[in-house]
Amino acid sequence: MSDFWQALASYAFMQNALLAGLLASLACGVVGTFVVARRISYLAGAIAHSVLAGLGAARYLQVVNGWQWADPLGGALVAGVLAALIMGLVSLKAREREDTIIGAIWAVGMALGILFMAATPGYGTDLMGYLFGNILMVSPGDLWAMAALDLVVLAVGLGLYRGLGAVCFDEEFARVRGLNVELYFLLLLVLTALTVVLLATVVGIVMVIALLTLPAAIAGRLAGRLWQIMGLAVVISAVFTTAGLGLSYGPDLPAGAFIIVLAGAVYILASLWGWLRGRGRA
Repeated sequence: MSDFWQALASYAFMQNALLAGLLASLACGVVGTFVVARRISYLAGAIAHSVLAGLGAARYLQVVNGWQWADPLGGALVAGVLAALIMGLVSLKAREREDTIIGAIWAVGMALGILFMAATPGYGTDLMGYLFGNILMVSPGDLWAMAALDLVVLAVGLGLYRGLGAVCFDEEFARVRGLNVELYFLLLLVLTALTVVLLATVVGIVMVIALLTLPAAIAGRLAGRLWQIMGLAVVISAVFTTAGLGLSYGPDLPAGAFIIVLAGAVYILASLWGWLRGRGRA
């Protein structure tokens, strides 16, 4: 870790990487808590993989057509929000076809992204960065975009905290209270899409669902109230991204994969500890 701290003090790209991890952790803790409480990890996974289509399309338009305004982060945002709305509406209006549409969007989004990347001259290697994360290559422009998305996610998520919490825990009670459950559900999926775009920069599309759900799941074993779980999930996510970045720097391992392995190991230990504590009480 000493090499990491020295590099952090000396190199701007390391500082950008650390800041990217912290920015992603804010949205991850807030939205991940709602996702785990509502049990929509499968929807979040489909949104995450559909993002690749937007990334690939934006990169293709940038390189082949010369459309410099077609930013990959913007393409990912459009694809993620569109996929979230489609799956949300199908989930609400046509439940018998929910699994089919989710699987189709998951697979087609990945396939389109791969095709766009393959058709983009000289950018085939970018696919690995999108799939498995490229946190060391985060630019100042990416950080500003991540900060803007963070503000939107935090403003909406915390501003509508009570309504989203009611919909996540007791949908029927929320409906009786007069809340527009369908609108809140679609809003939660859009927030999930925004968070997926943030996390994809850190750990990549393939592993984004783990960082979105594991910190909240761990926090749920340590706290009882939703706001406590949310705050603790933000801290845990920040610890995972910082520790993963630091521990992977010395042996020159992929930071995104290391972050997920670390999160998975802690989750297993937390689950084992909860099981042992339950047996002790019994």
